[in-house]
Amino acid sequence: MANIKEVALKAGVSTSTVSRALSGKIFVDPETKKKVLQAVRELNYQPNALAKGLKEGRTKTLGLIIPNLHNLLFPAAIRGITDIAKKHGYTVVLCNTDEDLETEQLYVENLRMRSVDGLIFSTATAASSHIVKLKEEGYPVVLMLRHLNEKLDSIIIDNFQGAYRATRFLIDRGYRRIAIINGTLGLDLYRQRFLGYQAALADAGLALDETLVVYDTAGWEDGYQAMLDLWERGGQPDAVVATSDPKALGVIKAVKERKLRVPEDIAVIGYDNLDMSELMDPPLTTMAQPFYEVGTKAAERVIKLINGKGKLKPVIEKLEVKLLVRGSVGYGKAFHGD
Repeated sequence: MANIKEVALKAGVSTSTVSRALSGKIFVDPETKKKVLQAVRELNYQPNALAKGLKEGRTKTLGLIIPNLHNLLFPAAIRGITDIAKKHGYTVVLCNTDEDLETEQLYVENLRMRSVDGLIFSTATAASSHIVKLKEEGYPVVLMLRHLNEKLDSIIIDNFQGAYRATRFLIDRGYRRIAIINGTLGLDLYRQRFLGYQAALADAGLALDETLVVYDTAGWEDGYQAMLDLWERGGQPDAVVATSDPKALGVIKAVKERKLRVPEDIAVIGYDNLDMSELMDPPLTTMAQPFYEVGTKAAERVIKLINGKGKLKPVIEKLEVKLLVRGSVGYGKAFHGD
């Protein structure tokens, strides 16, 4: 591969003139520039983008760190990030941690050695002290879908209101024994969903029944097992709030295996609006999260931090969810129609 010295030699100019001609930022005599571009074409010269970026203090790359590549909520968010990155001339480097803290820290070290301009994390937990340290060092960092503290820029969902609305919707439809199949309370998003569920019950004068609460679930298999566990411990829900669509899928599978019907015997509401939700039988009522918008806003924010050189005050932006009513929720025995 040709280098800049060979281009300069062929064009009969200095290497600095070649750099000026290719940068487009400094005036170069048109005839001289024409010679340089001709030499570039003939030698098939490719500028070293990394070296150029290091010289300018920018590499035009963003690091994106996610916890699970198989989680179906990420494709839309990633597309949002890459669309904005492309618009601003950035390339995105994707890293999957499988929720392993040591793997994540190795990725961060590697990305910093490669001089990425900023990082977007969707992996933050209470143990993520390395993310806090990056922020303290002035590194452009944005959290996506997760939240740690008010000092870190975050683009998140209003999980409290989402779960509150889901539970209130079931109550207004006449359901009274409403179970929740939740994730780990160690993550703020699941903690907020539980608090929203709890608040909706309280506002309707309904007591929290711990036999109707299951924690620490993840995919559809956990949702399926959680429903079996509810019945085994004596919980008899007439409706279930599943804090993800895959969990809701597992719940529906368990209900059908027991020869019960959705929604006639048990109503089910999910949380995501993944593509699968409309294809379930029956189609899943769910709280739709704006994953693409989350991605675009996370990318816009980290680029703004990069350009602001760490001088901007942290922003916590909460996006609303939307209730999509489908066939998995009907009307409970307490519904009066008024």
